[in-house]
Order: sequence, then C-alpha cells, then structure tokens
Amino acid sequence: MEYVILAVAIAVVAIGAITGFVVSGRRRKTLPPSPRTPVGAPPAEPQVGEEAETPRDTPTRTIEEVDLPPGVTAPEETVSPEAAVAAPPLEVPEPTAGRLVRLRARLSRSQTSLGKGLLSLLAREHLDEDTWEEIEDTLLTADVGVTPTQELVDRLRTRVKVLGTRTPDELRGLLREELVALIGTEADRSLHSARHSAAEAGRPSVVLVVGVNGVGKTTTTGKLARVLVADGRSVVLGAADTFRAAAADQLQTWGERVGARTVRGPEGGDPASVAFDAVKEGIAEGADTVLVDTAGRLHTKTGLMDELGKVKRVVEKHGPVDEVLLVLDATTGQNGLVQARVFAEVVDITGIVLTKLDGTAKGGIVIAVQRELGVPVKLIGLGEGADDLAPFEPGAFVDALIGD
Repeated sequence: MEYVILAVAIAVVAIGAITGFVVSGRRRKTLPPSPRTPVGAPPAEPQVGEEAETPRDTPTRTIEEVDLPPGVTAPEETVSPEAAVAAPPLEVPEPTAGRLVRLRARLSRSQTSLGKGLLSLLAREHLDEDTWEEIEDTLLTADVGVTPTQELVDRLRTRVKVLGTRTPDELRGLLREELVALIGTEADRSLHSARHSAAEAGRPSVVLVVGVNGVGKTTTTGKLARVLVADGRSVVLGAADTFRAAAADQLQTWGERVGARTVRGPEGGDPASVAFDAVKEGIAEGADTVLVDTAGRLHTKTGLMDELGKVKRVVEKHGPVDEVLLVLDATTGQNGLVQARVFAEVVDITGIVLTKLDGTAKGGIVIAVQRELGVPVKLIGLGEGADDLAPFEPGAFVDALIGD
C-alpha cells in the first residue's frame, strides 16, 4: 500500500513539472518583440577589449547640421567651469572735461604757500624794496625761474602803482591775470590722439612717452590710456620698456582695465622692434592711438639716449610720430629742467607731463619748464588714483595756487 501512495505522489509531481514547462514556453512565444532603438537615442556605453565595437565609417554631424522635428529646439551649449569664469568688467574712466577742476582742492593744499604768500605780501600797506625782494624770493623758491620771476615782478609793480588802492579781491584778480599770462593761454595743449584721415592711410596717431627712471612713466602711460578711452579713443599699448619685465606686466594690467591691447616682446629684447610691432598692430586693428612706453633712460647715459632716438626712427617707418611726451617729476624742481634739456636734444618733445604736482609747493616748475623747452605742459598728475591725471588748464591751475 505504501508503495502505491509513493508512486502516485511521484506521478503528480511529474505531471506538474511538465505542465509548467508547457505554460512557460507558450508565454515566451506570446511576448512581443523588443522595440528597436529609436534614431537619436543615446548610444550604449562604450566597451573595451574583444567586446568593443568596430568604429563606424559614417561621418558624424553637429547639432546645427541635424534637422530637428518641429517644436524641438537644440540644447544650449555647455561651458566648462573654467571657461565659465567671467572676464573682469571693464572700468569706465572719469570724464576728462573739468577733471582738473574736480582735483583743484588736492592741488591747492600743496600750493597754498605760494599763492597765499604772494597775496599777503602784496596786501602790505607799504610795498618797499624789501617787500618786492620777498616776492621775488617766494617765486624763486617755487621754481618759477629767474627770468619769469623778474618779468612777473616788473608787471606787478607797474599794475599795483596804477591801481592805487589794493583790496583783497583786486589783488587776487590782478595776481591771477598775471600768472595766467605768464603760463600762457595761446599754446596748443590738446593731445594729438585722433586717427589720421584716409588720405594719410588711416593710420593711428602715435604717442611716445619718455622720461628717466622713477618719474612714474609707465604708470603715467597707463593713466593716459584711461584719459584717451574716456575721450572715446581706441588704444593699443606698446611695452617698449623691455629691460624690466615688471614694466610690461604693469602696462598690460592698465590696458586690460579699459580694454586696450598691449603689445610686448621678450625681456631684454629690442625696444625699437616692440614699438614698431605696436604701431603695426594698431594699424591692423584700426585703433585711434598707439601709446608706446619707452624704457626709463638715464639722461647721463649717452648709449641709452641714442637708443631712444633709434626707437623714434624705427617707429617713423610707419609714419611721423604725432606726440613725444616727456614725463617729469614736479618734486625734482630744477633738476627736472636738466633732464628736459637732454631729452629735447635727442627727440623733439611736443608736450610735458608733470607728475606728483600735488606733492610739492613748487608749482612754478610749470612756468619754468615751458620756458626752457618752448613746449606746453599738457597733463599733470595729482595723486595715485587711476583717474588723477588731468589735462592742464592754466586758469584752473592758477585758481588752485591763489585760492578762489
């Protein structure tokens, strides 16, 4: 009996297994076929070794070349984190019109002793010879120069005698008129920085910046770029001071702030070659002005001064140089005149830039250096700020000297 029950159980298990296989087979047959990969679906992950697929010869197309279905737009271009770092925004320089007026307070603080000293002497009840000698000494101490001082004193003596009464306002007006006349208002103090006409091949204006070491020449060149950009000029900078790598780096930093490109060469390279390339680049870019910063020449070194002459001659292969600006440190006083004389013998100076004028009470250097060179002061530096370089205005300068 036990054998019969065991046989029945085995039979039942066998029948159940056969039935499962049949049902499973039928289900597999009724499953729908796997869908094909649609066009445009992302490819499978790449395989390596023996499982790697053979590269297709079919040329690939960019997203711009693929015709997308209606209503489907192309994805925006992705940017790497490194490329996503935005360039620093360009700075907007202060307008140059009236800049000297805005800086007048800074200038007047350093020039008070000259203006107030003259006014107090002229206001004395009796203007005897001793008083006039004090007036002369005050002017000479301010570096006005011997000849201009004598001219001013002679005119003041005549006008005071004719004036008779001397109220403070009358004295201030009289002194202002004579100082402005001594500085001069007829000279052309504008910077020739406009692009030349098509008749002159449309080349940019070329400005050479020269001066000895330590006067702030490279900084002045950078500030001058800001002055020109503020006046609507496009500028290319030439870092022809190849003896100091720091000078080229400094100039490039100034240029990047206002969007001006800097042309530079290898350290210790030929300055004339860099200057030539800068003008060439300015022509190619259609720039308005090319500013060339030269090395700080020591006026006692004949070889270096000769090299400066070479820079000018090489640049002139593109056309005449429009401006040669001599940068002088106002605090050096009469020593600046010695520098000016030597530079004027090597290149034709067209204008003077006086730096650090806010740091000295010797404002008379403006008058003296103009008389020495016969060229006008065109720009003055009144601080370390980026926009502290101002076009020189005789009236505003004298107002700062004597006070309003």
